Amino acid sequence: MPGGRLTHEDRRHIASALADGLGYAEIARRLARPTSTVSREVARNGGPEGYRADHAHHATARRARRHHPVPPPGAPDTEVGDTEAGGKGRDPEAVRAFVDEFAAVIAGTGLPRMAARVLASLVTTESGALTAAELVRRLRVSPASVSKAVGCLEGLDLVRREREGAHRRERYLIDDDVWLRTWMTNARTNATLADLSRRGVGVFDGATRTGVRLDRMGRFFTQLSDDMAGGTTAAVFSDALTVLAALTQAALARTPPLTAHRLAAALDWPEDRVMDALREIERHPDLSDPLAVVRTARDTSTETPTFTYAITVRPDRLTPAQRQGLSGNPAFRTRPRAR
Repeated sequence: MPGGRLTHEDRRHIASALADGLGYAEIARRLARPTSTVSREVARNGGPEGYRADHAHHATARRARRHHPVPPPGAPDTEVGDTEAGGKGRDPEAVRAFVDEFAAVIAGTGLPRMAARVLASLVTTESGALTAAELVRRLRVSPASVSKAVGCLEGLDLVRREREGAHRRERYLIDDDVWLRTWMTNARTNATLADLSRRGVGVFDGATRTGVRLDRMGRFFTQLSDDMAGGTTAAVFSDALTVLAALTQAALARTPPLTAHRLAAALDWPEDRVMDALREIERHPDLSDPLAVVRTARDTSTETPTFTYAITVRPDRLTPAQRQGLSGNPAFRTRPRAR
């Protein structure tokens, strides 16, 4: 199986392929193995010219016996999996089946298979921690495979490592709050995608098909991020509606676009409260639908530009023809209404 030890049959395939002049990458592809596995196997056993399947298989077995002494009679078989599998009245076969299923489900989410197996092993071990050597024995894979899998899990903030003992051996651990960290990381990722989508609407114009598509994407990821992070508070939601009402009143009174400072003065609020409400409106366009808040940089000469805010119609609510028809164009005034 991919990721496990090479079998005698695998080695015969390697010898035959080398004789046919195939490269390591093509041999690895046919065996569904990493190219590095094939290249190491050949290098350790005579090179491309001297590789012999039977000799390589017996040599590997000798090295394995040299590195892993045979346990005394009656000792538990640690090579078949977790030494804890049969502890505390557990059924070893049921434990192994569960760990395999756990790894398969995690791999189905997109995590590399070896990383999923390492994660499943750490989750199901009693201590929640294993050394590299223990993972190698448990999973029957090479140290390089374990190292690569752990690196992948560390990059996702699922596993951390620490050193222990006089020999400073590394242990890989899963913290109790790992799932909360993963949840919050996903929430931040969704928020980033939402922000990117909103900026894309400004780049492509919200009235275009691309703009509409990006707007829907942004609203979806905003909602997903908010749901994962706990959602919008009632107080911020109420403030957002008040700011929308203030901007609408200003538009009706033909007041020029307002800065956050002027809005804060008119509402008798701290300016930070106004800015929180404006950010909430920007993150949740549905709050103002069918209207939208437009932000324009009024003064960009300073390090922190001053922005003004005004209310307008959402660009995707009216087609260009509808906008022109409502703008006072005589050509559209005489157009008969549809019955």
